[in-house]
Amino acid sequence: MEDQAERLRQLAAGQKASRPAAVPGGQAPPGKGARVIAVTSGKGGVGKTNLTVNLAIALRQLGQRVLVIDADLGMANVDVLLGTRAQYSLLDLLQPGVSLDDVLVEGPYGITYIPGGSALEQIVDILPAQRGLLVQKLALCGQLADVILIDTGAGLGRSVMDFILAADEVLLVTTPEPTALTDAYAVMKAYSVYAPDGNMQLIINRVYDAEESSEVAAKLAQTARRFLHIDIGCLGYVFDDHAVRQAVRHQRPFMAATPKAMASTCVRALADKLIYGREMKVKRGWRGFLQQFFNFSR
Repeated sequence: MEDQAERLRQLAAGQKASRPAAVPGGQAPPGKGARVIAVTSGKGGVGKTNLTVNLAIALRQLGQRVLVIDADLGMANVDVLLGTRAQYSLLDLLQPGVSLDDVLVEGPYGITYIPGGSALEQIVDILPAQRGLLVQKLALCGQLADVILIDTGAGLGRSVMDFILAADEVLLVTTPEPTALTDAYAVMKAYSVYAPDGNMQLIINRVYDAEESSEVAAKLAQTARRFLHIDIGCLGYVFDDHAVRQAVRHQRPFMAATPKAMASTCVRALADKLIYGREMKVKRGWRGFLQQFFNFSR
C-alpha cells in the first residue's frame, strides 16, 4: 500500500509536496509545492463534499490558489454543489488527445476542479505506461495551486486509503452522532497502521456549540492516544445551520449563498487556521441562538 500511496502522491501533485509557510496575503512562497490535503470521512452523509467545496471558497478568499480533485468514487458531487457540468473526468487524461487544460474546470467563485466519476476506481489498476502519462499530464497541478483539496470517498475502501495515505495532510470529517464517530474511529485505526507519524485532524460538523465539538474531539483524541498510540488534532467545527440545507437545494455553496450564516463563519475560521494557524473561536451568540431556535421550530 505504501507503493500505491507514493504513486497517488505523484498523481496529485507531480512531486512530493511540502507545506508552505503562511505569509501576508495568504500566498504560498515562490517555489514551494502545493499543500495536498485529503478530506475524508468514515461514513457518507456527514457533509464531507459540501465542506470541501466551501472550504475551497474560503481558502480562495484568503488569496490561495485552490484546486479541488473530486475523488469520491461513484458519488462525484463537486460539480453538483457548484452548479456546473463537466465534459471530462480525471481518467480522460489517458486519451492521447486530452490535455490537463481539457480536464480542468474553471468553476465559479474562483475554484478550479478536476471532476471525478465511477471510473476513477480504475486508477489503482492502470498500466505503468498509462500511469506515466497521467503523472506527466498532472504534474503541472502542483504549480497551478497553493492548496490541492482531494475529496475522497467515505469509508475504508482501497482507493480511499490510497488517497489519504498519499496526501500531506488529512481532514477527517465527522458529526457527533454515535455511528459517525464509530466509523471515524475505524478510519483513524486504519490510518494509524500505515501512517503512524501522519498528519490527521478532525473537523466536527453539525454541532450545536463549540463545547460539544470540544467534547467530541477530546474523546476521539483520547481514544486514539490510548489504543492507537497516535495524536489526532482538531482543526475545528461547523455549526448545524439551516442555511446549509437551503443552499444545497439550490445547488449553491453556502459560503456564496449566505456568507453571514454561522456555518460560513465557521468555515472561514477553519480556512484561517489552516493557513495562519490561528485558533478557531466562533460562538453562536444571541443572533445565532435565535436563528437556530426558529429553524428548529419550523
